[in-house]
Amino acid sequence: MPPMEEEASPTPLLKKRGQPRKDKTKEERDKEETPAEKMREKKQPHHPSTIDEKYIQWKSLIPVLYDWLANHNLLWPSLSCRWGPQLEQGKFKNRQRLYLSEQTDGSVPNTLVIANCEVVKARVAAVEHVAEFNEEARSPFVKKYKTIIHPGEVNRIRELPQNTNIVATHTDCPEVFIWDVEAQPNHHAVLGAADSLPDLVLTGHQENAEFALAMCPTEPLVLSGGRDKSIVLWSIQDHVSTLTTDAATKPAGSSGSIIKSADNSSIGPRGIFQGHEDTVEDVQFCPSSAQEFYSVGDDSCLILWDAQVGLNPIVKVSCLSLFIGS
Repeated sequence: MPPMEEEASPTPLLKKRGQPRKDKTKEERDKEETPAEKMREKKQPHHPSTIDEKYIQWKSLIPVLYDWLANHNLLWPSLSCRWGPQLEQGKFKNRQRLYLSEQTDGSVPNTLVIANCEVVKARVAAVEHVAEFNEEARSPFVKKYKTIIHPGEVNRIRELPQNTNIVATHTDCPEVFIWDVEAQPNHHAVLGAADSLPDLVLTGHQENAEFALAMCPTEPLVLSGGRDKSIVLWSIQDHVSTLTTDAATKPAGSSGSIIKSADNSSIGPRGIFQGHEDTVEDVQFCPSSAQEFYSVGDDSCLILWDAQVGLNPIVKVSCLSLFIGS
């Protein structure tokens, strides 16, 4: 019998589905997310990621966070604002003095604005009224009382606790200006308007003093720091004392004011304190002592001073060492 031929096994047919598969590069594999990573992304809660979303969230919570809120749009940016004295106390709201600055672009002069603000007392305003917050509105509760044309932009405003109609201002110059807001005339902030004349000018800095400014809570003392690395101390009472001998011939200032009228009034410092190695950025009196005060500067130092002891620092601490020690 002839030998039997072996039956050849059939070759399986390959089905083509789309394009032939390509091996992915390492970079492409790294970019692919695993199923676990996709699940983690779905489980993560959504947090407000933009300023607009956070603002909308805050706005929706206004009736819960505040007893009362008023919005008053200004025409120009403001670098400083302070509460003044309480002018009137009512059953449902109080009338309060408000000091604020307007920093212009030069088309009109910079101003120190004195306003009267109606402050609604707690648990008086209805929730529906508090919720009607409009960021584009000018509040009827804030009314401009007087405008002072300020020589230069107003960087800081501080009121004198012994007489809150007296305020001090810092601008981009070495001097500190003292204003009696009741005695000052009202001006219109128009192009070409002359600067208002301060009631008193405090001299003593050798370079610009722009931000560090404080008033003593117990005595009429003013404290300032500047780019000359110095802290300067003045007493407004020194100005009053220099005028007492001429009180019979010179007219007094506004009623109840501790600032007496005099043309081009200025006084020098009681002391100039040096210990910082860079610009002094802030100063503050000790609440319990008119002679003790603190200062901080760009040299990262906190310094305690005592005017009764002398002009040198009592304690000087590097702020960097405070963080390292903690």
